[in-house]
Amino acid sequence: MLAALWGASFLFMRISTVEFGPVATAAVRVAIASAFLLPLLLYKGLGRQMLTHWKRLFFLGLLNSGIPFACIAFALLSLSTGLSSLLNATVPLFGAVVAWLWLHDKPTGARSLGLLIGFAGVAMLAWDKASFKPDATGLAPGWAVLACLLACACYALAASYTRRYLQDLPSVVVATGSQLGAALSLALPALWFWPAQTPSQGAWLSVLALGVMCSGVAYVLFFRLIARAGPARALSVSYLVPVFAVLYGLIFLGEVVTPWMLVCAVIILTGTALSTGLFRPGPLPPPP
Repeated sequence: MLAALWGASFLFMRISTVEFGPVATAAVRVAIASAFLLPLLLYKGLGRQMLTHWKRLFFLGLLNSGIPFACIAFALLSLSTGLSSLLNATVPLFGAVVAWLWLHDKPTGARSLGLLIGFAGVAMLAWDKASFKPDATGLAPGWAVLACLLACACYALAASYTRRYLQDLPSVVVATGSQLGAALSLALPALWFWPAQTPSQGAWLSVLALGVMCSGVAYVLFFRLIARAGPARALSVSYLVPVFAVLYGLIFLGEVVTPWMLVCAVIILTGTALSTGLFRPGPLPPPP
């Protein structure tokens, strides 16, 4: 369910960011998510817990929503939803690197090999998009690729940060507090970059779906997964997100999936599976 919701976020961001712009899209998204989640938080009587941890929740919101939402919305101005979602699948790779550097969780030989394979697949996928010269859209695709990778690094940092400092809080507290923090951090930039022309009804409906379903509902599920299964397993949702994103792009936007994208996707997901320990090469265990 979480993968289906986040896969749809690429579709809705692609529609809304054309009219709202990247920063305003991200700001309206988290503002709507906050308005959706806050009554639920107050109904459960958890407002005091959120106020007690507001500093960490504010920082988490900036790291897990504010920066990455704006980066991905910017990338979707020149990249397809399928390509953006495949780059987004590298979140577990960044998560393994963050755990290594921050939590001193040194990867084994197989996991180190997975990191090399995964990032090699990213390089292959992004090679023809590495130009920093403006294309037909007026934007340089190289900056879009870097924006996607920055978003992935932020997601990875946020997952370990949540596990270390906020895992004992109810998921609705973490989800609401982080979305409020992101909304506050993006308020002034959104006013500065607010579109001169009023967005259409379709753009508003897209950003409404982003806020309610792809942020409000999705982050309650995500933080509950982190608390119950740990950040590494929670981040494994990235394996399925591209499947839904590519499917939505094919059906609703008529996007094309090339054989080269599929080859690179297999390489990236293989490396990600190795780096997170999902797949451990070796002899099969004896039958019972």
